[in-house]
Amino acid sequence: MAAVRAAWGIDLPTTPRRVGDARLAFVWSGPSQWLAVATDWPGDLEAALRAHLGGLGSLTDQGDGRVVLRVRGPHARDALAKGMAIDLHPRAFQPGDVAATLAAHIGVQIWQLDEAPTYEMAAFRSTAGSLCDWIVAASAEYGVEIVEPG
Repeated sequence: MAAVRAAWGIDLPTTPRRVGDARLAFVWSGPSQWLAVATDWPGDLEAALRAHLGGLGSLTDQGDGRVVLRVRGPHARDALAKGMAIDLHPRAFQPGDVAATLAAHIGVQIWQLDEAPTYEMAAFRSTAGSLCDWIVAASAEYGVEIVEPG
């Protein structure tokens, strides 16, 4: 979409990819559907998106309905593999890749940020407690630290 490129210099992905940077990224969610993810956005992201995308499509604030969890470290892939039916091996899933799948029977959208590896998962907020419990249990043998975003 040319409007996104003009406003933020980002080409929206047409396949399951995450594009952008730490401040603003777009995650492919399906044909002509993207999840805008922002960290430390200065102001109202929804207003900025509406200002630039106006009547080009529908915009729905998901901030209160979803949670994004980050899992990173040398054993992140091993821990996540315990409850995910997708192949997270570096040959199959690389930085920028996105997938919709189940994590311990919970619907998630997962993307890989970097080679560390660092993953982010978006899920419905009502499942956040169960998803966190599963991640902690799956990571226990490797050591786990829960930290605030930042």
